[in-house]
Amino acid sequence: MRISTLLTSSIPFGHNFFNRRALASSSLAFRFRTMADSSEDSLRKALSEKQSEVESQGNQVRALKEAGAAKTELDAAVKALNALKLEKTSIEKNLQAIISGPDGGSVNKEAFRQAVVNTLERRLFYIPSFKIYGGVAGLYDYGPPGCAVKSNVLGFWRQHFVLEENMLEVDCPCVTPEIVLKASGHVEKFTDLMVKDEKSGTCYRADHLLKDFCKEKLEKDLRITSEMAMELKEVLSNLDVLSAEELGECIKRYGITAPDTRNPLSNPYPFNLMFQTSIGPSGVSTGFMRPETAQGIFVNFRDLYYYNGNKLPFAAAQIGQAFRNEISPRQGLLRVREFTLAEIEHFVDPEDKSHPKFSDVAHLEFLMFPRDEQKPGHSARIISIGEAVASKIVDNETLGYFIGRVYLFLTHLGIDKNRLRFRQHLANEMAHYAQDCWDAEIETSYGWIECVGIADRSAYDLKAHSEKSKVDLEAQEKYSEPREVEKLVISPVKKVIGLAFKVDQKKVLEALEAMKEEEALKMKTDLESKGEVEFYVCTLGKNVSINSSMVTISKEKKKEHQRVFTPSVIEPSFGIGRIIYCLYEHSYYMRPSRDGNEQFNVFRFPPLVAPIKCTVFPLVQKPEYEEVSKVISKSLTASGISHKIDITGTSIGKRYARTDELGVPFAITVDSTLSLRDLRTWADVWSAFPHHSSGSVDE
Repeated sequence: MRISTLLTSSIPFGHNFFNRRALASSSLAFRFRTMADSSEDSLRKALSEKQSEVESQGNQVRALKEAGAAKTELDAAVKALNALKLEKTSIEKNLQAIISGPDGGSVNKEAFRQAVVNTLERRLFYIPSFKIYGGVAGLYDYGPPGCAVKSNVLGFWRQHFVLEENMLEVDCPCVTPEIVLKASGHVEKFTDLMVKDEKSGTCYRADHLLKDFCKEKLEKDLRITSEMAMELKEVLSNLDVLSAEELGECIKRYGITAPDTRNPLSNPYPFNLMFQTSIGPSGVSTGFMRPETAQGIFVNFRDLYYYNGNKLPFAAAQIGQAFRNEISPRQGLLRVREFTLAEIEHFVDPEDKSHPKFSDVAHLEFLMFPRDEQKPGHSARIISIGEAVASKIVDNETLGYFIGRVYLFLTHLGIDKNRLRFRQHLANEMAHYAQDCWDAEIETSYGWIECVGIADRSAYDLKAHSEKSKVDLEAQEKYSEPREVEKLVISPVKKVIGLAFKVDQKKVLEALEAMKEEEALKMKTDLESKGEVEFYVCTLGKNVSINSSMVTISKEKKKEHQRVFTPSVIEPSFGIGRIIYCLYEHSYYMRPSRDGNEQFNVFRFPPLVAPIKCTVFPLVQKPEYEEVSKVISKSLTASGISHKIDITGTSIGKRYARTDELGVPFAITVDSTLSLRDLRTWADVWSAFPHHSSGSVDE
């Protein structure tokens, strides 16, 4: 068969071959692997044993105190206890410093990360933008192989979601009028808490400073007490939900200062992350660079619904650039100021969130971390998505279906399923209008990184734009016969609420209108009996007093010929740059040269995402072989297969090493015969495709 035919048929979208040298890599030593007695399993065992020793010695100290032992004996016991605590802390530090490597071993996080980043930048997967001018934090350029990987990831995203799910794709402008982002809440709420060096004026993100302080204390301070360690771990677990006042209190309590100057810091205050601009030469019309792509889909709902034949459910998708003026960008591609998002808005009847294809994913099992299990000492566990939906861990079938599809997408790309988990948002992480939210998190040397968010946003977005634009963004269900229906009507008295809550009135109104029926009916009963109730407003983070003059809640009966409703939205949102960086880490390893004197960098990309699918080179430098190589190259180009031709004449080992650094999965070598080489899974390829008995795949 033709080589181009074999290559084309072996790399369809969705087909996930193992990496070119994956079979060999499991036996190769990592340069950065920790000593055998410091492996993750050994450390965890040692930590458990040391914890038992600490508890035993602690019991002995308490017994000596109760028995009134001599001071010298008690002091010796306390000294022994403190020494054991220091040993335990040291083991915890070593455990935190390692990460599971691609071959199942343990590698040092910092050294591994530096090796990956050095290889990526040297081979131009990505580089700092405007480097000759010193660069700009949070901005990166993708080089040739990086562009190819990104293009392949986005191509597969379109195949896996847009085409296979029959979605409607749109492409909206990056510049967005202010009124749109006011309606969505971004102008008011899209903020991070910032602190300022009171002398130099340098700005820092408050939660990052607190996080860095806590982690450094836990990892490097051997004198830290167990009580202090517990306190810092508690702070880390609640970092995302701390208010400005709580963050400021922590910064003062721990004496945190500006990292560069050690100067005192201001109190935390909100900073809007959007880049502001003006539309038109007059500067009168304010706009922003969009912080997400979703709003373009929401404002086009009416036309998309009509295009879809006025039928639900349907999904719209968009890939595009988004912009966030990060206070302190860091972690390479993981936190940047301009990035690519791929977002889906699946519009569905709020009274029927079943999915006709849910059975296709119900059997999938993977790591899930429900909110009720996110406690110290707990970790994610394997659950089938069918079980998760049936037991209401996941709110509904449509949300569960997309969680399953996201899992398939990421694992087909090459993300290690053992380092992928779906974590449910805690109650205090979710907006008041959200039904349920999950994050696909991928483990890297930076820890667990949120790469995809899958949320049931109820009808909030469409209602917000409908109210602001005065345009109905609704769907209809026509009845064959008129129906008498009873409807709950929540009617806030805006004037009274405005006088009572002033700047907070909008948040109070939103919370009242978003009440579920059970909550609203309870409020109605309480108002009738007491005249006033305490009502929790999520966006304010506190209770407010609502009296009977502020809201009317009633049920009305009426005949309807059709049901008019605002659809709910299930939103999977993909950070493409983050996914790509995680893929780089999950695909990277090092292999020794045959003589063992050198270490070569290897990216074991699946053919699906590999920037270059194959290399072509003659085994010996002869003009006739070079000509054949050029003919093969021309054939591959005509077939749309990316490749690299190498007729440099250097040793075959060095040529393989060069292509390994780019993650090339196949090689076509030319001598007296032509051979397609795939060192990873040659037995699989050989059994799957027709071939000649000679052992070569001939042109």
